[in-house]
Amino acid sequence: MKILLRSVFTLSVLSVSTAYGQLTNYQVWNGQSNGQLVLRRWQQEGKNYYWMVNPKTLETTIAPDVVVQPLEPQAVSRTISGTAYGRALKQEQLREGPLQDAGIERTNVNEKGFSLTMDLCPSHKPLTRSVFEDLIAAFEPEEKPIPLTITITGLWIQTHEDDLEWLRSLEKRGDLRITWVNHSFHHYFNPKLPLTRNFLLKNGTNIQDEVLQNEQAMITHGLLPSIFFRFPGLISDRSIFDEILKLGLLPLGSDAWLAKGQIPQNGSIVLIHPNGNEPIGIADFVKLVKSKASSIRKKDWLLYDLPASLSK
Repeated sequence: MKILLRSVFTLSVLSVSTAYGQLTNYQVWNGQSNGQLVLRRWQQEGKNYYWMVNPKTLETTIAPDVVVQPLEPQAVSRTISGTAYGRALKQEQLREGPLQDAGIERTNVNEKGFSLTMDLCPSHKPLTRSVFEDLIAAFEPEEKPIPLTITITGLWIQTHEDDLEWLRSLEKRGDLRITWVNHSFHHYFNPKLPLTRNFLLKNGTNIQDEVLQNEQAMITHGLLPSIFFRFPGLISDRSIFDEILKLGLLPLGSDAWLAKGQIPQNGSIVLIHPNGNEPIGIADFVKLVKSKASSIRKKDWLLYDLPASLSK
């Protein structure tokens, strides 16, 4: 199935205003600038801003007032052909989409370790800061900064600004290198509903709004959205899976959700929840890390940067 990235002609426009500034005319927009693929455009403080991905490295960037060449969807496909981004996008387009765990589940099986992902779903509980402190104590100085991936929701951002600033302080002092992933804005969940009508499959959910509104919340709070998207609950169907691909994003799954008893392998994408709602998964992870202390010291058991692993 061939899916073309959406152009400006099928955009959704939203605005989010916080103490960090205001974004207006936030759009899905395709263009090219200095070898980077432009996927979003907006106005901020009188300037045009662009969110772009390097198709070779999967790294994203935000740049104001750069020279951009608009691209039609067909031209986008040609531009990314043969790149890491193009290959990953095509692989996901051809994926047979299960209801659960759809998306990239594993990276490079030749790696001596795995990529760690942490989901910050909406929660009234504080961030489990101890797991980050344990991580730093276990992996430094062998790995510094420590690469990890955090998927984040807009509702968590709104209710945990102190925790978010604490995480950013760990980045600033060089302890962590965080890949920030869109996890939807609202992350709706009703334990009484079946999976087929839950999470983003809830009737009436506007997928594009969930994605773009959360991107803006991330940007206005100083976070750089990555090229990845994780479905709430890891639940999707073919329709919303394709919606994410049309927005230019790569769905991120997991083959090692620790709270479910799944065992990490080399190249695994490990999942834990440090939002206060998953003490079992956190305890299992801390136990696992401590059991690997000798291998960490020998650099035989490491954490890997997700974009770097997938772009090899």
